[in-house]
Amino acid sequence: MHKAIDTLMHEHRVIEQVLGSLETFVGNARNGASVDRDTARRYADFFKNFADKCHHGKEEDRLFVKMSAFGFPSDFGPIAVMLSEHAEGRGHVGALASIGSGTGPLSASETDDLCEHALAYIPMLRAHIQKEDNILYPMALQAIPTAEMDALAESYETFEKEIMGAGEHEKFHALAEELIGAYPPDARKMAEGEACVGCMGHM
Repeated sequence: MHKAIDTLMHEHRVIEQVLGSLETFVGNARNGASVDRDTARRYADFFKNFADKCHHGKEEDRLFVKMSAFGFPSDFGPIAVMLSEHAEGRGHVGALASIGSGTGPLSASETDDLCEHALAYIPMLRAHIQKEDNILYPMALQAIPTAEMDALAESYETFEKEIMGAGEHEKFHALAEELIGAYPPDARKMAEGEACVGCMGHM
């Protein structure tokens, strides 16, 4: 495995853990536990900034551009599927952010909306990650020469500095740890999600 792919896969593992934590959080809500609006906001903050701006940003602005240069179209096929799912995820995260930005206790309808969007987002992003890990990234490794992959890995560092800013990556890793600690993922469900490679559908 190349560093350019290792970096993205490591970010996937962090995202999966926070998805598992969100699953615990909304599971508690569905079982009648009170739901803290600020916690909903913090989940939205993580997924908006780490999963989308940082991770998907590297894919869209760096990896997918490089793949397109080596024969992968962006308007159909694997890259088009990934871009479509990134957009779908933004819709769900936007809804979570909207709920989190309100004031006062969550209403019953807000709690229902929170659960609806989270429970759509979690399996979608898990399947998306499996597609990338098992299909898209191996395609990239086969198609892109090593020297170009080296340049890609270096471009990630530039992306972190120029797009994310100094210390932002570490800040969101810390937020991930806080959320996971407060709402630990269910290890059994996590294992089931990792095993569901056959449920990925078509690219």
